[in-house]
Amino acid sequence: MDKTLATRIIDAGAALVRQRGRGRLLVVKGKDRGESIAVGDHPITLGSGSGSDVLLSDPTVSRRHLGVEPGADGVIVRDLGSTNGSFVQGARFQELTLGFGAEVTIGHTVLKYVPDEEAVDPTPTDEEAFGSLVGRDPKLRKLFRLLGDVAGSDATVLLEGETGTGKELLAEEIHRHSARRAGPFVVFDCGAVPSELIESALFGHVRGAFTGAISDRRGAFAEADGGTIFLDEVGELSPEVQPVLLRALDKHAIRPVGGASYEQVSVRVVAATNRNLRSETVAKRFREDLYYRLAVVRVSVPALRQRLDDIPLLVEHFIHQFCGDRPIQVAPRDLDRLRQHAWPGNVRELRNVIERACALCHDNVLEIDEAFEARPSEEGGGGGGGGGDGGGAAGERVAGVDIDLPFKLAKARVIDSFERAYIQGVLARHKGNLSAAARSAEVDRKHFRELLRKHGLRETPDS
Repeated sequence: MDKTLATRIIDAGAALVRQRGRGRLLVVKGKDRGESIAVGDHPITLGSGSGSDVLLSDPTVSRRHLGVEPGADGVIVRDLGSTNGSFVQGARFQELTLGFGAEVTIGHTVLKYVPDEEAVDPTPTDEEAFGSLVGRDPKLRKLFRLLGDVAGSDATVLLEGETGTGKELLAEEIHRHSARRAGPFVVFDCGAVPSELIESALFGHVRGAFTGAISDRRGAFAEADGGTIFLDEVGELSPEVQPVLLRALDKHAIRPVGGASYEQVSVRVVAATNRNLRSETVAKRFREDLYYRLAVVRVSVPALRQRLDDIPLLVEHFIHQFCGDRPIQVAPRDLDRLRQHAWPGNVRELRNVIERACALCHDNVLEIDEAFEARPSEEGGGGGGGGGDGGGAAGERVAGVDIDLPFKLAKARVIDSFERAYIQGVLARHKGNLSAAARSAEVDRKHFRELLRKHGLRETPDS
């Protein structure tokens, strides 16, 4: 990770946090649990004796146990001839480099290397557009300013948000506003590739690497060399693939499946997920060190229901997109109806409704009622902040799945429907007690609350 780049996080409330500097060692287990040790520009020593720069209370730690100094790719830790040794993931070491999220054990004490965070609040830009995305709400204009600043760097960006909020379009605009704009922009959907093939799809393979590998194949990273790769639905990556991706990000190099050596690649990474990856790391479903590597800049893209005043602007934008310069009229009552809708499919759903309304338009008057009647019963889909791939009218269904929709859109709709029904059911079983419902579902309480808000469900105070 480039420590010269600030790590920034913007959420739907427009609070901005920067993870900056070299981070700190947090004591997560042992007598000094909760204490924090800053990692600066100069080496320090940790131990239980007066000769160490940082004194620990753990008597199983040697007097001068561990040396810590900044490195180009993280923090370098060195065992100083301790009696009990120093360990990472159960393996004893003499010297190694830690990345954010890694843990080191000395005696009965466990130290985790984590980034520092500083809360700031960006000023909204005066612009109501960021490339093809439009928004008048201050949350969007703060996001536009942030991404406009970030685009010029090579910082890795993590976009978190519900399906249909425009993550893919944001990623494409980051690329278009960057110095890599002349290079390729490669989209890779982590949720659409079988787990046994994803490593090959990402990094390529050599002939004979596995059954069916009849020739060499370049992977998505090699195709994106000199440009940007967009890793959509990165939260769907299996635990087996996550360390391979982490290694590629750390080394700036890839090794094809079956290959004997690494190949250097120059790729800017933008990742997206409809999950809360911080909650996923707490639940041990996503590697914490990979999370920190991806979240150099983390943006939580607000849902459409959080910026309903943007609907008139978006409607005007989509009418122009589908009808050109025709003088289309929209009745105030129709705009009110659009504002009152819950928009589970977010801007993608709104785009689809306006596209259908334009197709049904008579005498230059938008037929919102007909468009709503013609739409599928529940919209979904990813990436529609200012446009995106549209879904057609609902067609043939197989086991509740609309196979006339694109795979990604149909999958998102099924997942959203399942999540909503499951959360509603388990909350009802526990009579609205959020803590009990979260324990029953084996879901982190904070993540359970986020699912409630995602689907517009009411939270009942815990009894």
